[in-house]
This record gives sequence, C-alpha cells and structure tokens, in this order.
Amino acid sequence: MMPHAAARACPCCGLEQLVPPIPRGSKALCRRCRSVVGRAHDPKARSRVIALASAALVLYPAAMVLPVLQIERLGHRSEATIWSGALELLREGSVAVGVIVLVCSIIIPAVKLIGILLLCTRLEWFERHHRAATYHLVEWLGRWGMVDVLLVAVLVAAVKLGSWVQVSPGPGAAAFAAVVVLSMFASAVFDPAQIWEDHA
Repeated sequence: MMPHAAARACPCCGLEQLVPPIPRGSKALCRRCRSVVGRAHDPKARSRVIALASAALVLYPAAMVLPVLQIERLGHRSEATIWSGALELLREGSVAVGVIVLVCSIIIPAVKLIGILLLCTRLEWFERHHRAATYHLVEWLGRWGMVDVLLVAVLVAAVKLGSWVQVSPGPGAAAFAAVVVLSMFASAVFDPAQIWEDHA
C-alpha cells in the first residue's frame, strides 16, 4: 500500500484506486479510462469561493427589488421586478408559475449561496453530518441553476406580444445576471474534497 494514499473511485468508470498525495499543479488520472480522479488542492480556493459567494449575496437584494423588465405598451410604461412578478402571478391565480418563479429565482439562489459559504467555514457546531446534508442540498440545487436564465427568457417571450409592446431590460437584469454568474463561478471553484480533509 502506498504511504498516505487515499482510496478514490473514478467518477467515470467507477474503478477504485489508491491515489497518493498530488503535487501542486498536478492531477491524478484513472488507470482504466484516464478520467481525472483528483487534483492538487489550491490553498487560495476557499478564499476565492468565499469572495465569489459573498459578492453574489451582496448583489442579491438588488437583483430582487430593482426592475428586471421595463414594459411600454400603448404609451403606458410599467416595470417588473422578480419579487413583484412572483407575487403578481400568485395574486392573479397563476399559482404553479408563481411558485416556480418564487422557488427557482428567489429561494434557490439564496439557499445555494448560503450553503456554499457554510461549507467554506470552520464552525465547530457545523459537524460532519451537517456538512454532508448541506453539500447534498447544494449539489441538488445546482441542477436548477440555469432555470433562472430560462425563466427570464420565457417571461420576455410571454410579455412581448407584438410590435405594439416594447420590452427592455432594467437595471435589475444586470444584477440578476451577475448573481447567476458569480454563483456559477463559486460552484466551479468550490472543491468538496477539501471539506472532509480539513475536518478529518
């Protein structure tokens, strides 16, 4: 057995193999399919994740309350925010669509970012089972990350009924896009393996 080697399963073919400590700037490849089974940990990765997730959370309130769409119809101009749009859909009886917008565009991004920040902390009360549950939740929520962009596109298509309706993006659209992009970068930089090694 290799000294200090850790058993890892290949995410592609499932082969379990012993992986020795990986030098900085290197990566370990599967013996069978040559997929990446491990990378050297970047000591600054945690700080980058915290910075990206924190920046997204700072922009999050602006993305919710600033106008995402500015609609001009027959000389009348109105503005729509994500928050007011979800509430208006619920008030008008479109409960299913309103709940989807509320959950996918308001609740999920905030919960995902808070979860990532918690996983990057070294809080004593945040034990192993808490970390495992939080990681699984963040990973599950990550599958819905692109639904935010899809919802905005569907909303624009639904509102723009013809040439007599003009739809233009509001300042909230830029804040919302920034939150989505920062969240995606935070997820990409985040290394879940480091959680367990730091708390071994």
